[in-house]
Amino acid sequence: MFKREITVAAAIEQMEAVTAFVDACLEEIGCPPRAQMQLDVAVDELFSNIAYYAYPQGTGEVTLRLEAAGEPPCAVLTFIDSGVPYDPLSRADPDTTLSAEERQIGGLGIYMVKKSMDDVSYAYEDGKNILTITKKL
Repeated sequence: MFKREITVAAAIEQMEAVTAFVDACLEEIGCPPRAQMQLDVAVDELFSNIAYYAYPQGTGEVTLRLEAAGEPPCAVLTFIDSGVPYDPLSRADPDTTLSAEERQIGGLGIYMVKKSMDDVSYAYEDGKNILTITKKL
């Protein structure tokens, strides 16, 4: 089983380091290019949300764990932060039949993550937000 993790400041300036970490791990496990692109988009969306909203009163950290195992093989990415408790999956999906002008602001990014991943789950445990995405390789 493959397992790696990185802990960085929950700051948008860390996006490059997080993306490099994820891409290096995905390359090591032989992730197909399409799945890697989908995972990169999901990581960008989820890390950005944590960086911008998890710690409104200051700064904090986020840990990103990447695991690979199973048949069929899957990449499992887990985002862990101690920020404000927030379950992005509790929000209703946006109505994509409406025009951009008619739609409410927000929610489209997590909707795209939910549609492109094979599984997305959230838990709040021991004062931590734990968001996990799974992509079959």
